Amino acid sequence: MTMRLSGRQIGLLKEYMHDLVEQAKQEEAATEAFGYASKPYRADEAISDFLAILDDRIESEGVQVGLSVEFLHHMWTLCNHANAQVQDVVWLKRSLDEESATKAKVRELTYRALLEYLESLPENPSIRLSSD
Repeated sequence: MTMRLSGRQIGLLKEYMHDLVEQAKQEEAATEAFGYASKPYRADEAISDFLAILDDRIESEGVQVGLSVEFLHHMWTLCNHANAQVQDVVWLKRSLDEESATKAKVRELTYRALLEYLESLPENPSIRLSSD
């Protein structure tokens, strides 16, 4: 069963997503500085990268920020459910705006679409993912 995340949880996810977008911008700048072309990057890769950083952050600081291993499993499920919809939104947005498939841009679009999906989930206060 899916449920809406708390504002604090969404805030943490936004922070992690922002870190990933910034990391991609730095990688692209370094790649361009050496004269290399960036490889195409897809929304499903952005989601995988997000889940990887979420796993790392929960392992390193989960208790301090109130995120549990169950939260990670729940996010995997939510991302699996959202994946096709997010990919469609990213593809459409890139096509309409004629955006390039840079890693930073794809991450930005993917995470925006994923957050919209997460924020649209129904509320179910009987399920708790962490100690709020």
